Amino acid sequence: MATIIKANLLYVEDDENLSFVTKDNLELEGYQVSHCMNGKEALQMIQNQSFDLFILDVMLPDLDGFTIAKEIRKQNLEVPILFLTAKSLKEDRINGLKIGGDDYITKPFSIEELMLKINIFLRRNKINQTFESDYTISFGRYILDYQNLELIFPEKTKKRLTQREVDLLKFFLAHRNQVIKRSDILESIWGEDDYFLGRSLDVFISRLRKYLSHDEQLKIENIHGVGFQFKILS
Repeated sequence: MATIIKANLLYVEDDENLSFVTKDNLELEGYQVSHCMNGKEALQMIQNQSFDLFILDVMLPDLDGFTIAKEIRKQNLEVPILFLTAKSLKEDRINGLKIGGDDYITKPFSIEELMLKINIFLRRNKINQTFESDYTISFGRYILDYQNLELIFPEKTKKRLTQREVDLLKFFLAHRNQVIKRSDILESIWGEDDYFLGRSLDVFISRLRKYLSHDEQLKIENIHGVGFQFKILS
């Protein structure tokens, strides 16, 4: 049976033993992994290939992971970037996020943790790409302008949304009329399934219900013990 390639990853790590084990495990999970051990080689690969996700060690012998990330962001604002670092300094984490990184994993890390984060960001990016050919989504009597964070009501009234509200509404639209587990929503939008984040999810869903109340054909229903279903009845 042929192997189904989940995604094409670029993995930049100068620790030969760690990179061998990590690359092997990722490939066993079905990912196509291009590995290089220094920043200059990474930049060459970025110029010649397209990747679905980048895993960048921060400390490299020539160009560091932050420099590579800056070059990636000049070409692509959407592709996820995960940093690997032996440091846990708050300043380093903030700097990486400011230049366009999506998350950090502190060494030593488990393969399971890395796999989880990769899956989360690939899933989130797939949702974004569902609508990448157009910056607006029409549904029911509404238009979501997600680039400008606006929900356009009937009679063209506009409501400014937060980024989290837009992300959640896009997720529901990508899974319209499907039963969605709470855990899947939390992991896709917040990055983890946590009790307190679950309470935040309930608040955001209450807001969306209020915003969408002008159209009786739109429903966000609770599915007891499971999650939610975003219904478009017509």
